Amino acid sequence: MTVPTPFARPTVPPPALVDGTMRIVALGGLGEVGRNMAVLEHGGQLLVIDCGVLFPEEDQPGVDVILPDFSYISGRLDDIQAVILTHGHEDHIGAVPYLLRLRPDVPLVGSRLTLALIEAKLTEHHIAPVLHQVAEGDHAQLGEFSCEFVAVNHSIPDALAVAVTTTAGTVLHTGDFKMDQLPLDGRMTDLGAFARLGERGVDLFMVDSTNAEVPGFLASEREIGPVLDSVFAASHQRIVVASFASHVHRVQQVLDAAARHGRRVAFVGRSMVRNMALAADLGYLHVPDGLLVDAAQADALTSTEVVLMCTGSQGEPMAALSRIAKGEHKIRVGPGDTVILASSLIPGNENAVFSVINGLTRRGARVVHGGNAKVHVSGHASAGELLTCYNVVRPKNVMPVHGEPRHLVANAALAVASGVPTERVVVVEDGVVIDLRDGRASVVGAVPCDYVYVDGASVGLLTESELKDRLVLGTEGFLSFFVVIDEETGLVASGPHVVARGIAEEPGVYEEIRAQIVTDLEVVATPGAIDVHQLQQTMRRSVGRWVWGSLRRRPMIVSVVATV
Repeated sequence: MTVPTPFARPTVPPPALVDGTMRIVALGGLGEVGRNMAVLEHGGQLLVIDCGVLFPEEDQPGVDVILPDFSYISGRLDDIQAVILTHGHEDHIGAVPYLLRLRPDVPLVGSRLTLALIEAKLTEHHIAPVLHQVAEGDHAQLGEFSCEFVAVNHSIPDALAVAVTTTAGTVLHTGDFKMDQLPLDGRMTDLGAFARLGERGVDLFMVDSTNAEVPGFLASEREIGPVLDSVFAASHQRIVVASFASHVHRVQQVLDAAARHGRRVAFVGRSMVRNMALAADLGYLHVPDGLLVDAAQADALTSTEVVLMCTGSQGEPMAALSRIAKGEHKIRVGPGDTVILASSLIPGNENAVFSVINGLTRRGARVVHGGNAKVHVSGHASAGELLTCYNVVRPKNVMPVHGEPRHLVANAALAVASGVPTERVVVVEDGVVIDLRDGRASVVGAVPCDYVYVDGASVGLLTESELKDRLVLGTEGFLSFFVVIDEETGLVASGPHVVARGIAEEPGVYEEIRAQIVTDLEVVATPGAIDVHQLQQTMRRSVGRWVWGSLRRRPMIVSVVATV
């Protein structure tokens, strides 16, 4: 079996779009698990599918979230017919507020729960959105794009796949999905609709790749319930459960287990409280009377009477569970308490999660997680399920989406194994442009697709160079040298004075370099014509050579020269 050559990135921009062609550009989600966003173009109009965020890793300190790069569409905002949201997870809806800052009246199309979640988020951003609710089986004409929505099962209710048809052909985008045969809400992935679309002809199949490396078929979500029951039965003090704030099915199972074991449940964390209130109001979460208590009421209950349901299953620094593990939260855990991490590891979060587990264990808690108990089932289709879809849909072309490079390549191999010709499988990165014409998907160019960092109140201002500086500060420390030069003589009038932070050395170690700095500066300084910038660069080079030769360090060096 031949696997297509992956990640060939053109160095030229795409040509003008030819009539009868549909263009597809992923602005996120290809090569990463997050910031999912695809832009479809036809007849001078644009359709966006999803608009999510990516969460930062350890080498991106201080970053809140990472957005798709909107520069490709920033000059064509009026051409956007709608943004289709496949489901309500942050990596698919989290960037919507930032897009709507550019054009607030872009219609948002999605299911009932998805729109409720995004509307609540937009309220916090003081944006009143234009919403268009759809359900499985619905059709919508969005400008040039005829859209049909298909039910898919995922780890959040109301997820949808979407088939987009133009005169250039049909694109079927799965969104995130799996094929649970016994879903808690009875809502299965509609393979019948996939088959009907396949019979009609799917020209490009854009398929979730996250679990393409996992063989076979996933277990059902229903298998989690008995495991939670056994953990609850063996727990004789406080129980803390951490999960995604949008995982309604998992929260439902925790509520059911708590009710069976005579415990009451308190939600901890703003997003958990908000999302579960929405889910309950809309009928997606079923809460027995008297089961829920607020945090204040939970404090009055004994440890055997309560379950705390919180966020932080991915080790997020400011989430409730991370703060509990560090002893920085009002909730305390200790010997005899049980903490359940009811979610899988998102790639890149392993160290943060293990740090939380170790912190909780150090405090005496028993930690139950996916590595030692079956307390989570993934929401993404495994290899066997993906092969089933390929065999049902029989697409002409395949474009793996939503995954790191290894996931995309594994998904491509499955497509080829199912009979899709190798040359009809496109494995590309964010920003690569695909044109669909005459039943053939081809790479035709690339557009800029950089990371856009949200850093506090700033959006897109933080650069890679500044991130590198933050890493240097965090790992190598900071050195600042200050001198005063006499303008008339060119001699050092004061200093060098040194300020060091994050460098574990005795203060006297810097005496050696002080003398060298004076010598180097007085050689370069021209009496009566002092060039401050040149002197600062000279001092920086002197300090850099010395600090590496003597201390074997590469700290951030700031040199300051003043004149009198």
